[in-house]
Amino acid sequence: MDKKTGKWEIDCVIYDCDGVMFDSLEANRRLYHQIASSIGREPLTEEEVQYCHTHTVYDSLRYMFQGNEALEKKAVDLLKKEINFKDFIVYLRMEPNLLETLTALKKRGIKRAINTNRTTSMPFVMERYGLAPYFEMVVTALDVSNPKPHPESVEKIIQAFNLDRHNIVYIGDSEVDKETAHAAGVRFIAYKGGGLEADAAIDDHLALLDFLSNGRRPQE
Repeated sequence: MDKKTGKWEIDCVIYDCDGVMFDSLEANRRLYHQIASSIGREPLTEEEVQYCHTHTVYDSLRYMFQGNEALEKKAVDLLKKEINFKDFIVYLRMEPNLLETLTALKKRGIKRAINTNRTTSMPFVMERYGLAPYFEMVVTALDVSNPKPHPESVEKIIQAFNLDRHNIVYIGDSEVDKETAHAAGVRFIAYKGGGLEADAAIDDHLALLDFLSNGRRPQE
């Protein structure tokens, strides 16, 4: 922390994807409803939709079929052979001021990383929205043995950039994100995460810059 300003000295900002970079609830709702419909089960409850929204696709399928291994296997096969993630990515809505904030962070020499429980769909997201120039690292559930909320994904970023964990901020919107940040020992900022215990909370991406000693909002 900068003793003069009381603001944080940050070397890296880690972003969750769904719910932080994008409003992806509708995209995930459509994906899992299509899987359920194709398998012949009833539509997902709102509780199931919320669970699937914050967990890996395979954890979500396991949750949807609650121990019915035959149906779960059928759903996994369907996912691998018939589901095209590109059909659902079009329903993602980028959060306001995300790119402006990422650009400001780069100008200040702050690393930017994504930590997501998405799997094979993430490259499509990066391509469709032209995100590659905005991030130095992307970690998905396929890149680790233990996905979020295990801290392995954050540790992977720490090691790649040789960072001090006290100079990292993790921005998330769910209990899974909060648990990930706490387990890794990094600061957690809740993005539109009403009620989440956090070191800070923001409703607009540009507000992040107000917390950083080496950050300032762009002039309007």
